[in-house]
Amino acid sequence: MSDGFESPDDAATAVLTAVVARVTALADRLGVPHGQVFDTGRLSVASGVPEPVVKVLLSGRPAGEPDVQARFLQRLDLLRRTRLKPNGRKYTQQEIADGAGMSRQQAGALINGDRRPTMEHCDAIQRFFRVHAGFLTAEDPEALAGALQHTEQELLHKLADREREAAASARDPLERLLQDHGVRGIAWRAAQLPTDQHRDKVAEWLDMLLESVKRPES
Repeated sequence: MSDGFESPDDAATAVLTAVVARVTALADRLGVPHGQVFDTGRLSVASGVPEPVVKVLLSGRPAGEPDVQARFLQRLDLLRRTRLKPNGRKYTQQEIADGAGMSRQQAGALINGDRRPTMEHCDAIQRFFRVHAGFLTAEDPEALAGALQHTEQELLHKLADREREAAASARDPLERLLQDHGVRGIAWRAAQLPTDQHRDKVAEWLDMLLESVKRPES
């Protein structure tokens, strides 16, 4: 903090802290292990942040590479290691140059750290590797927060699905029965009964159930 204004690093860290808290709460509510949602290897690949930095940031401590070029080199190295060709091999400098619309000399200078990247260079390489805008340049806390926001959205969808299922089951006992056993399952169980009298009892019970849960006319 300086002169009452929040620095970009402080703002990015605050956003990350808030996202971590929300993801933790959702994981607890859904019974999802923290190790699954905060898998540092997966988050590193998704965000471009080196895994050791991911671990420190998730612990609530400040971390990350402040220099834009050094961050660019870290992220580009990760892209080359994790976004591979269909045959499982890395893209060559020539392939990156061709795909990003630059000369091999330009690509080599960027990859080797001999030239500082421009925004145009970053945009071209990001399009080639099919990653989102800012992947190569975002501050580490911001990049990690972005990756966790995708996790948050996945958890929210799971929670919404669970709540819809619970609401449907609570409203309709017959639907819950069919969901648990299915029509064939109920018929199969009835067929296992030893006598017609037992099977008649099942039919009578189902008739009573249907009568008790008749849906209102739509």
